Amino acid sequence: MKQHSFKKYLVIFILFALPITAYMFFASGVNNFAKLPTLTKSVRNLNEFKLKDGTPVHLENNITVLGFFGKDPMAAKVGAYNLAHKIYKKNHEFKDFQIIFIVPEEAKQQSQELEAKLAEIVDTDQWKFAYGSPQAIEAVFTSLQSNFNLNSSLATPYVFIIDKEQNLRGRNEDEDVGKLYGYDSREIAEINNKMSDDIKIVLAEYRLALKKNNAKREI
Repeated sequence: MKQHSFKKYLVIFILFALPITAYMFFASGVNNFAKLPTLTKSVRNLNEFKLKDGTPVHLENNITVLGFFGKDPMAAKVGAYNLAHKIYKKNHEFKDFQIIFIVPEEAKQQSQELEAKLAEIVDTDQWKFAYGSPQAIEAVFTSLQSNFNLNSSLATPYVFIIDKEQNLRGRNEDEDVGKLYGYDSREIAEINNKMSDDIKIVLAEYRLALKKNNAKREI
């Protein structure tokens, strides 16, 4: 009789208590969702840059991987391939996601050659090369307020995550470098692990915010 009662209460616990416990756990996780830190606010917009067909490019309302390939984009093809395989392929179907590399006008032919190489492995609709003056490139880079520098070719192997509000996102307490402003595109492990994880966090932030807004409208 006692064993029968025990089984009865066990079934009741499984049917009612566990779902409530699980709900409380996940609700707590949502409310305490870890956001990727904002390191620099109001990164300079890209009004001075155009795509090869003259179309303007925008950071606002997009989640952007921003890079600087300089005067010799083909020299950065290893980093480009790493990003294509480990970042772009996973995220390009999100309509607000884009990769933008800003380069000087003189690098237009080389950047188009690199774009053609990338098109052999990915659909490059959301991968954009934007062209502007050296002064405009330096101004955008300076606005990041990072601890990196452009080289004499106006290039850096580091790429940056910019959110929809044009803020630079990164890590305040990275286990290797402390404050992490950008990700070394040459290092496949860093791109595949740190950067991939951080982009997931930013995308999840906006998806969660969208769900909350939709829920409020329904109420």
